Parts: sequence; structure tokens; C-alpha cells
Amino acid sequence: MHKLKNRVRTLDSAFTYDAQTVDSIGNYFVGELERLDPTLHEPLASVTWGRDIDLREDVGAGDDLSSFTRSAFGMEGGTSPSGINWVGDETTSIPSATVDLDKVAQPLRLAAYNLSYTLREIEKSMKLGRPVDQQKLAAIRLKHQMDIDQMVYVGDPDTYDGAYGLTNGAGVSSDAVTSKWATGGAAQMQTDILDGQQKAWQASGYAVCPSHILLPPAQYALLNQTNSTAGTQSVMTYIKENNPYTQATGRALEILPVKWLAEAGASKADRAVFYTKDVNYVRYPLVPLQRSMVTPQDMWLRTTYWSMLGQVEFVYPETVHYKDGI
Repeated sequence: MHKLKNRVRTLDSAFTYDAQTVDSIGNYFVGELERLDPTLHEPLASVTWGRDIDLREDVGAGDDLSSFTRSAFGMEGGTSPSGINWVGDETTSIPSATVDLDKVAQPLRLAAYNLSYTLREIEKSMKLGRPVDQQKLAAIRLKHQMDIDQMVYVGDPDTYDGAYGLTNGAGVSSDAVTSKWATGGAAQMQTDILDGQQKAWQASGYAVCPSHILLPPAQYALLNQTNSTAGTQSVMTYIKENNPYTQATGRALEILPVKWLAEAGASKADRAVFYTKDVNYVRYPLVPLQRSMVTPQDMWLRTTYWSMLGQVEFVYPETVHYKDGI
């Protein structure tokens, strides 16, 4: 038994317990005095896109593009071109409203994942109580979620020109902080967060104050330091209670960690994102994962899982702001 075990090798250890696996269905050599934990320990992975953005759900599998329009209104004033529309009793020339519509269209792209196994694989896995089709499907679902996560946060501009995400939108304003949070301390963190909120708020004509702030995990951890000017409160707690969004609306400010923000800024600087999580301002078009019919071929059973992945729609890019170098 010992010699045979030493000759067994596998390359799929990410989806199994150890390197003693005979094949991918989980047929193991187990000693008489060995207690094997039957739990399937899947790879560690974290996806947070569903927490940070709303979906545009009206797109379908037959659509090639997702599009929306932006309206611009215009009207001259009365006695002053930029003032109130005052008119006299005998005025014959009254300014008219003008409307300019701009359509923004972005592609929906097909992503597909093949699920295949042999009849013998399925029989052996059923006998072992570890269905291989369910394990491979779990791998596909995880990969699909990871693909959506990437498209939502950073897109894939290296493959498709203009395919940006929430953290690197081409039309979003940005600026740099004066010093890194690790050296600047609590005062620097508070100043940068309030300034980021104010800049996005101002860019929207003070119509929308950011409700969400996304940070790299390292900077998110720094916010849990004690704020020396606020007694035993952490910087996080102090900022959540003392910021323009909470004070103006009475609602809690969301500050959340995102792994994609490390080195996401200009010159690979760490980036903070200030935005409002609302389908009317920023959203992601997605056609959910679907499946083709199972097709038998010789000893194989095959099916394809597929989905349509869009690009983040910045309906109002002025409501988003980036701060680099934190």
C-alpha cells in the first residue's frame, strides 16, 4: 500500500483534499486507522459585486447591446440670459426650453463554461457519494461569479477597449491625497474621506451625496484605529456618524473593503471610490447563467453553461469620485 501511494500523483489538488487522490472524482486510499473527513473543502474565494452594485435586469439573451440615454436641458433666462425667466405684460418673445438626448450603448458579451464527464466517472462518483457533476458545476458557478466580480470592479480593458468597471471608469473624476493613510494618521483619513464625498457631491450640483465608500482591505483595516480626538471611538465609527451624507439624510454611510482597489489607481496607487449605490446612477447589465441541453457523445455527457456579461453603466458619472494614493 505504501509503495502504491507514493506513486500516485494528481494536478487537481485545488479541488481535493491532498496529493494522494487517485483521480478527480475523489477515489482515495484510506488506511485502516485513518479517519477521512467527508466534507468537500472547496477553494477559498471571495466575490462582493452583489453587495456593491445594482443589476440592470431588463437585458436578455437576444440583446447585443445595453444602452441608455442622458438628457441635457437648456433655456435662456428673461432679462438676463442666465437669470430667472422674468417677462413683462406685453412681452412677445418668451424663451423656449431645449432638450439634447445622448445615447450611450455598450456591448453584452457571451461567456461560456463547458461541463463534461464520462458515464464511468458519474457511476464511480455516485458509488462514492460525491457526484462529479455537482462538483464540476460548483466550479463553474464559482468561476462565473469571479468573472462577474472582475467585470463589475475593473472590467477587462486589456481584452476589450473601453471595458472598464466601477473602480476605473474612464469618465470619472479623480485626485490624489497628500500622504498615505499609514503615515498620515486619523486626521488624514478623515480629511480625505470628507473631501472625496464633497467633490462628488459638488460635481453633481449638490444633488447626490455619496452613500458608499469602497477601500482597499489594508486601508479599511486602518480605519479601525482609535481616534484620539474622539475618545475610544474608532476612526470608522467617528466618520460613519460625522459625514455630510449621514447628517443630511439620517441614513448610515457604508464603508466597505474591496480587494480590487489595491494598486487600482494611477501609477498603481491604492484607490478609494466614492459613489451612490442606486440603479439610477450606476448599474451592471447581466444575463444570468443559463444551460444548454445535455448532449451525449460516445462515453461523454456534455453541457454548456453560458451568460451575457455587460459593462458597468455610469448613468451619472459625476456622482462618482476616486482618490488615489491612500
